[in-house]
Amino acid sequence: MSNQRLTRELRPSVIPAGRHLRLAASLAVLALPLAGCGTGALWDKFMAKDDTFADVPADRLYNEGLYLMNEKKDVKAATKKFEEVDRQHPYSDWARKSLLMSAYASYQAGDYDGCIGAASRYVTLHPGSPDAAYAQYLIAASHYDQIPDISRDQGRTEKAIASLEEVVRKYPNSEYATSAKAKMEGARDQLAGKEMDVGRYYMQKRDYTAAINRFKTVVTQYQTTRHVEEALFRLTESYMTIGIVGEAQTAAAVLGHNFPDSKWYKDAYSLVKSGGVEPEENKGSYISRAFKKLGLG
Repeated sequence: MSNQRLTRELRPSVIPAGRHLRLAASLAVLALPLAGCGTGALWDKFMAKDDTFADVPADRLYNEGLYLMNEKKDVKAATKKFEEVDRQHPYSDWARKSLLMSAYASYQAGDYDGCIGAASRYVTLHPGSPDAAYAQYLIAASHYDQIPDISRDQGRTEKAIASLEEVVRKYPNSEYATSAKAKMEGARDQLAGKEMDVGRYYMQKRDYTAAINRFKTVVTQYQTTRHVEEALFRLTESYMTIGIVGEAQTAAAVLGHNFPDSKWYKDAYSLVKSGGVEPEENKGSYISRAFKKLGLG
């Protein structure tokens, strides 16, 4: 659903009588006996005009929200208007539209928790709506936009991937599935970068077994990311260092087969040659199998 479609003004419709006006009246009646009991301040509070209890037509609230968001660029105020539609007219079609706009406005304001809350509610209440795919995408985009630097815990990145996968799984033919797939690759690249960062740390500490486990994760789970070339070189380097020459040869051979022009391959080739051997692939190695699975070997 395009932003133009999201923000166009809609024709007014007949709105049911408001429940909050009746609530205000009942509160006033309940307060009557208090008037003669020395509670004038409380009585004045109940009798004072309070817009909280005054129903406003749903279409008016909705279009005021659009105006605040599009013309005034006040997304927080706009969100309040959309939320008020849902509060005053929860069973109207305007409430459905406003719930989605509330999610969108929250996203625009950087209120990701608010966006996720509103969009999740929309998907739960209106799973069959044509706009459910967009709501699901807003949830995923909110998680994606919070992906942290690779030096930090990547829990949010994993949440982003799970949410993006949900968009593709539920709405594979929607316009949002393509964007979700692209974002998913970016998130996977982030996780691979984290593994590389930790692996290099272990190499500096000369803990080559721990380093190999990190580089192995990149090679077996993130072969399509930009980090896989370096991961194959680091495996070559680590295996040569600890004397597992066969795996070093395989890592170098797979690197050369898939990325023959890579600077990492040139380094890997020189490294195995310095050990008196050539790059040679062992088809039974996990390195070779990982690439065969994707048709890259």
